[in-house]
Amino acid sequence: MRYKSKLRDGFQVYAVAGTNTVSFGIQADQAARSGLLGFAVERIDPAKNEHYYIHGFKVFPSVVPQPNQDTYVSTYVHPIQSLVWDDFTADPGHDYTYVFHPLAGTPKNLDRSRPSISIDIRTEPLYGETHDVFFNRGVASSQAYARKFGNLAPSAQPSQRKRREALQWLSRDLDEAMLRFIRTARRGNAIRGCFYEFTYAPVLAALAAAIKRGVDVKLVVDCKVNEHTVNEKQLDGTLKPVFYKSDPRLRNLAAVTAAELPPTAILRRGSTIAHNKFMVLLTGHPPIPKQVWSGSTNLTEGGIHGQANVGHWIRDPTSAAKFHQYWELLATDPGGRQGDSQSVVRARNREFYESVDVISPTPKREAIPPGVTPLFSPRSGLSPLELYVELLDEANDLSCITFAFTVPDLFKTALKNNSSDGPLCFLLLEKEDRPALNSTKPFIRLNSENNVYMASGAELQTTLGNWVVETDTRKLGLNQHVAFIHCKFLLHDPLGDDPIVVTGSANFSTASTNDNDENMVIVRGDRRVADIYFTEFNRLFNHYYFRSIAERSTPTETLRGLYLVEDDSWLEKYRPGTLRSKRVECFVEMAL
Repeated sequence: MRYKSKLRDGFQVYAVAGTNTVSFGIQADQAARSGLLGFAVERIDPAKNEHYYIHGFKVFPSVVPQPNQDTYVSTYVHPIQSLVWDDFTADPGHDYTYVFHPLAGTPKNLDRSRPSISIDIRTEPLYGETHDVFFNRGVASSQAYARKFGNLAPSAQPSQRKRREALQWLSRDLDEAMLRFIRTARRGNAIRGCFYEFTYAPVLAALAAAIKRGVDVKLVVDCKVNEHTVNEKQLDGTLKPVFYKSDPRLRNLAAVTAAELPPTAILRRGSTIAHNKFMVLLTGHPPIPKQVWSGSTNLTEGGIHGQANVGHWIRDPTSAAKFHQYWELLATDPGGRQGDSQSVVRARNREFYESVDVISPTPKREAIPPGVTPLFSPRSGLSPLELYVELLDEANDLSCITFAFTVPDLFKTALKNNSSDGPLCFLLLEKEDRPALNSTKPFIRLNSENNVYMASGAELQTTLGNWVVETDTRKLGLNQHVAFIHCKFLLHDPLGDDPIVVTGSANFSTASTNDNDENMVIVRGDRRVADIYFTEFNRLFNHYYFRSIAERSTPTETLRGLYLVEDDSWLEKYRPGTLRSKRVECFVEMAL
């Protein structure tokens, strides 16, 4: 939900509450900004009987000249110097009061006389709505993981208890929600699913247990060999072509055997890359589609505990029926197959693509209906991708998107024509957007001149002052290819009165539209969904924005950013036209 405090002495606080994250914007007039050193922030939790000042890591250098990896300070004495701030540690379905205390004076003689600003909020519940959304932590590359778990992989933790704690911290509620979806199925119910990577033992065990209690389970699983070369970044910053034999087939079938899933439960999909990640729950007598599990999460340890991912539980029979209709099509292993002649492949693919388009036709942007609109692939033409480009490029105020690789040209071509005073656009990438090796195509560079701001996956590779070095999911053995951002979602005016969220399995690419099996949903007009996705996008973007800038900065520049400023000059970053001021405006202008 969205909230606004009372205006007090030139300050007003705005808040958007998701499930685990609360995002704040603070409006401050010129008089309020004069002499402002920042905010001491209190959080009051009546249910837990907790009342304390938020902690942080940045310090005034005159008070703490040499912070180290153990430095953890209270904002009571080392305030938050930001007009846009997030609390990443909230509990779902919880009432909180946040009190922002403006501080003035000097670091060694703080003036606390200015009136405080209070705002009451309630976070979204985790379960029980039409849409329930679950993000894993997605930040193994963090100071928090380094401090809590010593940058050791979960499997290398010193005890079973510590291993469970590491896995739970990394997955948050994502794994339990997926298991809960499966356990919802009772005798006489049915589960129909499609998965690309299908090796996560706890979920496979839950599906096997469902079969034993009388649930009819049938799963379309990727069994196609797919080989490719990826330009991977090396420790020295260079790119090196690395060959991957990405063959989920053998791993999937080995996991199926280990879980003792019966052969009748597994349908092998071999004619294309079966990149889907969804399940449909059918209930009643006879069973009919009622609920859907969707999102970006592969059934692997790295998908759930490593790279950033989302699971999306939809309780909507109409959407479930569409997913089930799509599943029934895929269960026949449609499309051209290995060994077919070229003419047969074309004919079979044409029939397959037309069937997908009939099940889920692409709406025009202005005609997207309220509620849920599923969109499936593969299909002929680029109508879904062109719709996504429109939604990103033609927002009124704000758009956000995640790319599990880098920015496709179709998006860049549209965004490059935007001006600095157009709608604000945030891109969260797996890797930095830069010219491809040996490419002859002109490189389109997007930046603040287009009102586009990018963050890319990165870890702190060198010691900053006395701060600890971070790890990433490759080094932890959780992921091989995508280490940071695996989510695939788009937000169109998420803080408006009529937000649109696009989410699912597709990478917003030509291949994900024309070649692969993919499942997406467009959710229009649901503020709960938009608020959860928006706050989690903020969490991930803010985390990686600092790191991607640090990766391109000198050690001296980066070290300077670790300290608080000792006067009100930090507010220069909030002058009109800057990124920070634009972010504040998003909160001030949001629909309440």
